[in-house]
Amino acid sequence: MNPKTTRRAALLGALALSAAPRLARAQSWPDKPVRIVVAFPPGSSTDVLARALANALQPVLGQPVVVENRPGAGGNIATVAVRRGPADGSVFLAHSVAFSVNPSLFRNAGYEATEFEPVAMLASTPNIITVNPEKLQVSSLPELIAAARARPLDYGSSGIGTTTHLGMELLFRRLAGVEIQHVPFGPAQAVTAVVGGQVPVGSTSLPPALPMVREGRLRGIAVTSLRRDPSLPDVPTVAEQGFPGFEALTWFAMVAPPGTPAEICDRMNVEVNRALTSPELRPRLNAAGFVPDPRPRDAFAAYLREEVGKWAEVVRLSGARAE
Repeated sequence: MNPKTTRRAALLGALALSAAPRLARAQSWPDKPVRIVVAFPPGSSTDVLARALANALQPVLGQPVVVENRPGAGGNIATVAVRRGPADGSVFLAHSVAFSVNPSLFRNAGYEATEFEPVAMLASTPNIITVNPEKLQVSSLPELIAAARARPLDYGSSGIGTTTHLGMELLFRRLAGVEIQHVPFGPAQAVTAVVGGQVPVGSTSLPPALPMVREGRLRGIAVTSLRRDPSLPDVPTVAEQGFPGFEALTWFAMVAPPGTPAEICDRMNVEVNRALTSPELRPRLNAAGFVPDPRPRDAFAAYLREEVGKWAEVVRLSGARAE
């Protein structure tokens, strides 16, 4: 036999042998219950997505898929817990865009986003700027900016360092050159505060505000996606109202502890993407204001790196800081 042929055959054999344990590991996973740790409380957008996915994943994985809420510190408590968790595919973290923001926002978030194993992009939703129509008679973003120039205005957001906060700081202070006072709440609490007249303006992710806008108790001024959201087609984007290219999404994703085998993460990516595009789950998510966003793992990893850099710059410009 030709020496080159012999060497090539030996190399292929060695590669096959080295791949065999990895393949076996992926095929045998999971061999025990799987936990999805959610960084926010029950009822939050991240929690709603995680529970919908858990129900869809359990039959195909053949093991119980348990959702565990560990809220606190803007999601850092859950993140640090998962970072220290077993890297065997028995635990995953469901988080929001705050996962990419917190390392630059907190003096010590306890982690770096890029140390985790990226698993799957789940969905995104635009943020929405709303007003209480009885407290503030404006119908467009230019009118809202003019009102903020004329007199001091407060806005309620989903919390310090969220894209609902940082996006407003970028839009009003940096791009429009208008001072507007931030009052942090939580997603649902901010909606309640605007409806109740505690603050005249709100900036939240779309799902908690959607019912109030549909009922007319809030007026939608702008969504922060590049395209109008199909659940509120009459609400224009920020980009349409004088700020081309402006985008500030709230997205949701799943990651695994550092060192979790790639084969397990690949399998979970495939199953999550299949669930997100299923005719059973996708319409339900759309109706709640979510846009499922299945991506290959490498595409999600690249997007995550971009988001970490983008929001680090916005945090720096805004001067926002959380303890």
